[in-house]
Amino acid sequence: MPRDELPSLLLLPFPPDPSSRSLLNTAYRPSITAALSRLKRPNGASKLTVVVECPILHGQFLRSKTLSWTEAQALVAGIYTIISVVSAQLGIGTEIDGGPNSVDATVVLIDHNRNKRFTEDFRPAIETNNTTVIDLATFASAYHPWNYIFHVRSEVGLQFYQTYLKLAEGRQTLLQEQLIPVEGGITMNVAPKGNIPRPTPARTPGVPVVCLGGTFDYLHPGHKLLLTAAALLLKVPRKDDANMQPCTYIIGITGDELLKNKKYAEFVQSWETRARNVILFLSRILELWERGWKDTQQPRLVEERDGDVKAWFRDGTILVHCVRIQDPFGPTITVENVDALVVSGETRSGGKAVNDKRAEQGWKTLEVFEVDVLDAEDVMEEKEGTKTEENFSAKISSSAIRQQRALARPGTKI
Repeated sequence: MPRDELPSLLLLPFPPDPSSRSLLNTAYRPSITAALSRLKRPNGASKLTVVVECPILHGQFLRSKTLSWTEAQALVAGIYTIISVVSAQLGIGTEIDGGPNSVDATVVLIDHNRNKRFTEDFRPAIETNNTTVIDLATFASAYHPWNYIFHVRSEVGLQFYQTYLKLAEGRQTLLQEQLIPVEGGITMNVAPKGNIPRPTPARTPGVPVVCLGGTFDYLHPGHKLLLTAAALLLKVPRKDDANMQPCTYIIGITGDELLKNKKYAEFVQSWETRARNVILFLSRILELWERGWKDTQQPRLVEERDGDVKAWFRDGTILVHCVRIQDPFGPTITVENVDALVVSGETRSGGKAVNDKRAEQGWKTLEVFEVDVLDAEDVMEEKEGTKTEENFSAKISSSAIRQQRALARPGTKI
């Protein structure tokens, strides 16, 4: 694979406390801006993996880890918001396969405590737990090679970078030109009022079957947040369990027939393309390649039929099942064995409708999890005017992307 087709890596050190949108913006925006600016190419698309170190997992034993889903998805949402705003400013496309001047970014949370030290004889290897979150040693073992590695020019940024390089040693021969320091922002830790300790966030137990639905046309940061947030809810089984059944991630993707009246419908991607892009994106956060992606970044185990795509990850312990839906309910009222439903602010009412239907059928209702929205308001700087905010909205709207495609076609009337 040519080097410029490889993804690049941006290492972001420990987030501020609390991880509000405004504090995340102050801490991470300069680094994200520098990386995106460097990767923008007029003759092709680029890919960027944004890794954030944070001790996200709790629990003494490897197979009994928990996390705060609310905090984790909020952190992912904050970073995707910054990526979207900066991309709008720089005229960078954000969707998968966005073509020239686009950067397809993926945010990955890595469980790592900055005070952790590794002995000289430590040998990093792929080691999984009961969640989809991995630690830094596993990430270094499975994610490589890179085009560029961006690291933050600060004390904590340099510490994270040096730890990563030590764990990744021998995985890739790196040239000095591939190692790029970037400016960091100001990481502020704000004490709670009255110095009263903040309440410990509720831990979210994983579940075997998670479901969500959407159109996923021109897969962009809003979709990536939704897909990542749902994956964080999965309870991953042991691969060596004799009675192992994979945890299942069901994704209902709107069929082409329901999209005929969409604005710029002729530019809507086919169901097959949208399903494959969902699988491709999820492979970046779920798959663990022992050889890295020296050969390919494509998912290894995929089964495709008309309106039905299955992919298995992590030695068959995770099944992603994309199904075509032709109504607002999809598999939530045809598959009884579902535990959780993930929605966005736009589909919140759909969660209640689903549970009403399931109750009518005598089935258990689903626990509904709502992801945060990508909102520019908390990360806009004073010098950024209305025009930038409008551009931001366009960048995270599939219909706006279709409009851009339409405008690029000669003779198209809008």
